[in-house]
Amino acid sequence: MKNPFVLAISSAIITAGLIKAVPALAETPAVEQTYVSYVKTADLNLTSQRGQQALDRRLAQAAREVCGVPSDSDLVGQNKVRECREDAVGRASSEREALLAAAKRGAVIAITASR
Repeated sequence: MKNPFVLAISSAIITAGLIKAVPALAETPAVEQTYVSYVKTADLNLTSQRGQQALDRRLAQAAREVCGVPSDSDLVGQNKVRECREDAVGRASSEREALLAAAKRGAVIAITASR
């Protein structure tokens, strides 16, 4: 028969090891992912007001796609999504002249957001 003292010590060591390992296994930190939506411009006449308005609508739609849709009951999530959309469209708007020049050449515009 084995020594009860050795069994108790072994059991205590194993239990202590498991207790120390649980926090490491409990939860992994959330990693932000970057989402991308491509806005095609080749079919738009960006020298016209109507073409530029169509581009603005497409940019807004792309921002909705990359930022996601929160639950109606999640006010914090709704605020985060609203901020994400404003940020995505704001970045595109701040580079509007460069985007228009690129779009006039038929370039595809990428709208991105990290969440």
